[in-house]
This record gives sequence, structure tokens and C-alpha cells, in this order.
Amino acid sequence: MEIPFNERGVSVTRNSLSAAGQVFALREIQQTRVVTVQKNRGVPLGISLAGLAGAIVGGVLSSPAGLVCGVMIIVVGALTWLTQDVTHRLVVETHDGKREVLSSVDRDFVERVEQTVLQAKAAQQQAAATAGAAATAAVRENPQA
Repeated sequence: MEIPFNERGVSVTRNSLSAAGQVFALREIQQTRVVTVQKNRGVPLGISLAGLAGAIVGGVLSSPAGLVCGVMIIVVGALTWLTQDVTHRLVVETHDGKREVLSSVDRDFVERVEQTVLQAKAAQQQAAATAGAAATAAVRENPQA
């Protein structure tokens, strides 16, 4: 059997898409799309603001420990922001609903998987149409079979 795509734990065959332990039959996939998820601003901002409040209270109360802890929490908030990545997700829509199949920081990889799925679906539909036409022609030639 030919495997048109097998990379980073994702494989697309003539009949299915397999990723992260999930297997989807191509005939069940109605639509695919790539969704980009931006960095979360709320959590790092909340952490930094809590640290700022702690540093201010520590400074007002002349507490070196409070000031240092507040500054450390501000740094944790900044590091939380810096270490986040923008992620890209492949979402497929089936009869059962929408499901996330793949998540990666590499948008090109996710788009290649999507294009391979679309090409495999098109090839599968073309093969089904060809087989249907051949079966119809066979019935016309030999109607008693």
C-alpha cells in the first residue's frame, strides 16, 4: 500500500488520516482547516500585575522581602509571555463534529498535512467515480449478469 505522507507521527494513506493516536477515514472528513492560536495575554499580564502590586506594597511598607518577591513575580510573568509559542492546529470536520487532529508551531507542516489530506480525498473520489463508471458500463454490456 502506498503511503503518500508519513512524517512526525502523522500519516496520510489512500483511505485514512492518522495522527496522535487518532484515525480518521478520509470518506468521513467533510472539511479541513488550519487554525492559528495566538499567545495568551491574560495569564502573563495577570501574573505581572500581581507581582507589581506585591512590589508596590513591599516598597510602601519598607519590606525588602515583599519588594523582592514582587519583582520576582513580575519576572515570572515576563518569562511566561516570552516562552509561549504561536500554535497552528489542523481541525477536521466529520459527521460527528469538529476535532483537532494536529497541533504544531510549524505552520508549513500543518498546511502540508492539510494539502495531502485534500489530495488523497480527491484521488479517492476520482477512483470511486471511475469504478462507478466502469460498473455502469459493465452492466450495460451484459445486463443479465
